[in-house]
Amino acid sequence: MGISNVLVANRGEIARRVFATCRRMGIGTTAVYSDADAASPHVAEADAAIRLPGNTPGETYLRGELIIEAALSAGADAIHPGYGFLSENAEFARAVQDAGLVWIGPPVAAIEQMGSKVESKKMMDAAGVPVLAELDPAEVTEAHLPVLIKASAGGGGRGMRVVRELGELADQIAAAQREAESAFGDPTVFCERYLETGRHIEVQVMSDTFGTTWAVGERECSIQRRHQKVVEEAPSPLVEKLDGMRKRLFDAARLAAEAIGYEGAGTVEFLADEQGEFFFLEMNTRLQVEHPVTEQTTGLDLVRLQLQVASGLPLPTEQPAQRGHSIEVRLYAEDPANDWQPQSGTVERIDIPFTAGEFTVLDQSGIRLDTGIVDGSVVGVHYDPMLAKVISFADSRAEAAHLLATALQRAKIHGLVTNRDLLVRVLRHPAFLAGDTDTAFFATHDLAVLSAPLVSESDEALSIVAAALADSAKNRAASRIGSLTPSGWRNLASAPQRKSYESRTSGVHEVSYRFTRTGIDVAGYEGLELISVSPDRVVLGVPGERGVVRRQFDVARYGDLVAVDSPLGPVSVRRLPRFTDPSTQVAAGSLLAPMPGSVIRLGAAEGDLVQHGQPILWLEAMKMEHTIAAPATGILSALNVTVGQQVEVGTVLAVVEEQEQEQS
Repeated sequence: MGISNVLVANRGEIARRVFATCRRMGIGTTAVYSDADAASPHVAEADAAIRLPGNTPGETYLRGELIIEAALSAGADAIHPGYGFLSENAEFARAVQDAGLVWIGPPVAAIEQMGSKVESKKMMDAAGVPVLAELDPAEVTEAHLPVLIKASAGGGGRGMRVVRELGELADQIAAAQREAESAFGDPTVFCERYLETGRHIEVQVMSDTFGTTWAVGERECSIQRRHQKVVEEAPSPLVEKLDGMRKRLFDAARLAAEAIGYEGAGTVEFLADEQGEFFFLEMNTRLQVEHPVTEQTTGLDLVRLQLQVASGLPLPTEQPAQRGHSIEVRLYAEDPANDWQPQSGTVERIDIPFTAGEFTVLDQSGIRLDTGIVDGSVVGVHYDPMLAKVISFADSRAEAAHLLATALQRAKIHGLVTNRDLLVRVLRHPAFLAGDTDTAFFATHDLAVLSAPLVSESDEALSIVAAALADSAKNRAASRIGSLTPSGWRNLASAPQRKSYESRTSGVHEVSYRFTRTGIDVAGYEGLELISVSPDRVVLGVPGERGVVRRQFDVARYGDLVAVDSPLGPVSVRRLPRFTDPSTQVAAGSLLAPMPGSVIRLGAAEGDLVQHGQPILWLEAMKMEHTIAAPATGILSALNVTVGQQVEVGTVLAVVEEQEQEQS
């Protein structure tokens, strides 16, 4: 049974990933898209694309009947679910097959058995796979704390909460249920004992319809934020150093797959300790976000194998041997230093150096890029803020980490705040390089330190000088008269020119400079040489202890945003106007919307006395809830929003008038 046209019931990066393999196999492609995704690259790359009216997942990518109708109308004969959304929804898989379409996934019964994390643990326990006991939320006591709340139908960190105080349990369960309902259409949650530290190890399995099951390889995904993986690698450093652990893991994973008659690609996830003991967490009956590291270390195209198994073909007779090491990082539009706050807006540019291929298995050392965006793509509030998966492949783990860190540091990522600096610091951290990673990595090694800017304060200031000189060159080039004379030219010595910029991390910088007959004078930089300057590139000679060092800075502009890239590190600043419009000022104590979103709850009323850190309201954006808290103790003098209201970034949500402390 051959497949001629595949509809991907998903969006962004995973849709592009499946399309890439389909093109290599000569298979036609069909995309579906929400209104928010109309300009997405996955839409343009498909042979046909069908609109799903609306923006939210509930209106679009979670509407199985609309997706099946789209496949039939476009002439597709198979549906690939990707990951997330309906990828582990048994009713959707059944409906696909009932419509006469090929389901590129496991049997419906296997999805049902593993779809409930509560029931799946009972089944694995009965099959002899070690498990952590599931707890009924209604029966949790102080003795059970801390506990982890998990969405029964979920994945990707959605609907997960750690509870350490019994009094918080009810509210956290309610919040987890809302997130699970929004992300998966199922609010069911459960609890289990929470292990503060551990190693998250998972095994990729692949089964055909002839009874063959491969344990393709293991991955380690221990470095996580909000229970969502950030850094993933294959093979696992823990498994590599413990004799016999890989065999025991593979045996348990095959046992789990065979117990439910599995077919296709799946992942069996375990939580392990440093001694090599492990417990079953869940089985994801789909392709994983981190599948590229397994592809790189085996040479397999897992999507190709999915298509072949779905077509009724057997797996190859020989399972490939492991090769080299691969590390994947998830590049997110988020601010790790500010409670992982997601960002929205335009990605003006994304350019990752050393990229040897996109959505393809590399045969030599290099960088693989799997991304759902291109220059100019808009990151909205309705979906996960992941921009790209950047994957390195090399002969050794050390080389893979070094290559990936360097590529990220030198990448040009303009327009949005991202977690790039955090990723580079993790990849270069001595504990990571030693393989000492666990699920508490960020807590252990101080998130504030890990998320600090890569560029030093002095190097940032020098980059801002370059920005000012480039802006000056741009202004001269645009001037009909000024372009014929040096900047600030006078018969007599001129007063310094000044330009001001604001850094997100270090505040306002004023650059004072004056062009002279012999070069340039910049306040605070004795002996600085201007070697060349243009609107988009500045070369400076920077004096040092052993002579002048030549530094090159590339400068790009997007409105008032100025991005400066150099080997010193990336710098992004806002150009400040010479004069401030009073109408743009906001009152002290104003709480501004950090992103577009929807107000889902209020925690206080206008006129209330609120305490510092007290939740004032909750926003829902990017499938997550975000708390807006009081910046100080005081009176909530204004509450400008209501439940259900949509707000734009920068909206003044509320105002807290700080209460003066009485003198003792």
